[in-house]
Amino acid sequence: MAKGVWVIAEQRDGSIRRVTLEAVSTGKRLADKLDEEMGVIILGSGIEGLADEMFHYGADKVYLIDDPSLKEYTPDGYVTPLFTLINENQPSIVLMGATSEGKDLTPRLSARLKTGLATDCIGLDIDDQARLEAIRPVYGAKAITKVIWPESRPQITTIRPNVMEIRSPELGQKGDVIKIKTTINPSDIRTTIKEVIKGASHRVDLTEARIIVSGGRGMKGAENFKILEELADVVGGAVGASRAAVDAGWKDHQLQIGQTGKTVGPDLYIACGISGAIQHLAGMSSSKYIVAINKDPEANIFKVADYGLVGDLFGIVPILTEEFKKIIET
Repeated sequence: MAKGVWVIAEQRDGSIRRVTLEAVSTGKRLADKLDEEMGVIILGSGIEGLADEMFHYGADKVYLIDDPSLKEYTPDGYVTPLFTLINENQPSIVLMGATSEGKDLTPRLSARLKTGLATDCIGLDIDDQARLEAIRPVYGAKAITKVIWPESRPQITTIRPNVMEIRSPELGQKGDVIKIKTTINPSDIRTTIKEVIKGASHRVDLTEARIIVSGGRGMKGAENFKILEELADVVGGAVGASRAAVDAGWKDHQLQIGQTGKTVGPDLYIACGISGAIQHLAGMSSSKYIVAINKDPEANIFKVADYGLVGDLFGIVPILTEEFKKIIET
């Protein structure tokens, strides 16, 4: 019988990503309800030092798949050892973040395991039949669905970043570290990472940012994003863009927020010159607080905003920047 709640951890450059801490915290809550063990799988190269952090957030066991060929993520390299480990141990639930890596990996894994997958979930619980109950938005967040797995196991799901609560770490917690021996044939990895080119930006990644300042068509040009960058730097946030701004060539696609871009859920989302198309709302509507700045009082963005400022963003944003500076300095 399938038993155990497992999380597939995501690490980058030897650091665990925030969404993994959310997944581990959520997994621990589910495991406690089921009275089952909580496990975490970490893949990569030279990753042994990451196990302790997983114990601090609730893991009972950490499975390390450490191999030089896993230094950079590739779907072929990761999915095979994951399939073998999960298929042999039969956990009842497998969780991962709904990041670009999670969205690429989990469909391949669920297909091999011949089980269902619920993606981009915003809520997880256990029903009265000890089944996982997943809540996820559909149709551009116009509707919410409840997903269950009547029979197939494991129940695989990805969680939307910045939505699940992270539990307070217990620094004294320890657990079992299980090193998994795997032989990966380099010829089986069809994708080869030749070079990783990192952006020069000093700002936090969009999917992990607690504050995001985002611009749309109302920015009128690439050069005008400078005022958003100044505000983001003052508040320690990240800069995002709508699809309209990206399609216009004003910002790179990696900064696009929306249905065809990244899904974010910061504490504060400041939308500047963004009308509020349903595709954009699908990517940021889970933000805790939304501030909209737009000269059109009928803009759709105001329907989801907690606070709205009707006016010229080129006059409003610099004032906000100066006011935040005063607050931070005091």
